[in-house]
Amino acid sequence: MNLTPYRQALALPGLRSLLLVSVLARIPLTATGVTLTFFVVLDLGRGYGAAGLVGAAMTVGAALGSPLLGRLVDRRGLRPVVAVTTVTEAVFWASAPTLSLPVLLPAAFLAGLLALPIFSVIRQSIAALAPEDRRRPAYALDSMSVELSFMVGPALAVALATTVSARTTLWAVGAGVVASGVAFWLLNPPTRSADEPAGPQPRTPRREWLTPRMLAVLAVSSAATLVLGGTDVAVVAVLRASGEVGWTSAVLTMWAVASLIGGFAYGAVRRSFSPLALTAALSLCTIPVGLGGSHWWLLCLALIPAGALCAPTIAATSDAVSRLAPAGVRGEAMGLHGSAVTVGIALGAPLAGVVIDASLPLWGFAVTGAIGLAVTLAVLPVELRHRRETAAVSDVADAADLAPATT
Repeated sequence: MNLTPYRQALALPGLRSLLLVSVLARIPLTATGVTLTFFVVLDLGRGYGAAGLVGAAMTVGAALGSPLLGRLVDRRGLRPVVAVTTVTEAVFWASAPTLSLPVLLPAAFLAGLLALPIFSVIRQSIAALAPEDRRRPAYALDSMSVELSFMVGPALAVALATTVSARTTLWAVGAGVVASGVAFWLLNPPTRSADEPAGPQPRTPRREWLTPRMLAVLAVSSAATLVLGGTDVAVVAVLRASGEVGWTSAVLTMWAVASLIGGFAYGAVRRSFSPLALTAALSLCTIPVGLGGSHWWLLCLALIPAGALCAPTIAATSDAVSRLAPAGVRGEAMGLHGSAVTVGIALGAPLAGVVIDASLPLWGFAVTGAIGLAVTLAVLPVELRHRRETAAVSDVADAADLAPATT
């Protein structure tokens, strides 16, 4: 396999340190959901429905806050935003273990609204550090780092919550989140490249960059994570129905490893792939996964094709947003991408749950995959129109080049 794209990407000044810090910073962030669930269920003595409400409150806050914080990064720079959000995180996680459920719900919403914008800032910084011809391997590395964080963070939180206490785990996760904010404040990665104008710029109207093509990319970003969120729930349901729920961790680990391998291959190949095509392929490969649910190892094998498309799909959508957004609004655009990803995950899990409760576990894969495929088909005309316009412009340029010179 050709490793030259990765060598060239990692040779870019600042990218190696950004990716290293991003892996460590995302680990506590990926543990927040499961930690709050354990606290509400075990320490507050409430049910999983109440825990889901707390998680939903934080998710809604994050979806609303991400583009707003991105816009502030565009206008005010990274450090002021990181400072404010880090202080907010410190206050929330320090006080959360002492809050009752009625107070925890609005507090979780505010914490989500002013959450550290680590995911979107990292992707914005990659666009600033990497020229367009090197962004694909850079975003592939970023997607692989996300997979590693999700493999480590929730597992550590579960181990700590079950062996010590959920309250202690809240403080530990909070300390990790605050440390992540401090690390990014000190690192202060660039949000614009050296050849892009620094400081506040004249505001670019949204109609100039929030084009149908940008909306199409955001839509397939939500569709892709909806499929992933539904798959997560459907795996547990299928294994529980077959009496093999003890193999859940092994199956999810195989899924994540397939994603890592797929992300690595995506960054190493020489050609780019449309995020629409990757989302469609991910959805198609997810639809039949439930047919392998009679044994855990069959489910592992059935998940490999879809798993191998997870990281490439997220990397492709990030790359597409970075190319479509002007430098002066890239933070807001990446914030919208983060919101799209968050909304997709938030919708995928309960949707799969409703389908599974009303039918059979295998339909959790089929329905979420079908919805993902339907979204890609719905926005396909936008991509086809763009390609026709690009081809027409190219034909005009070629004709101009071939025309005889006149004096």
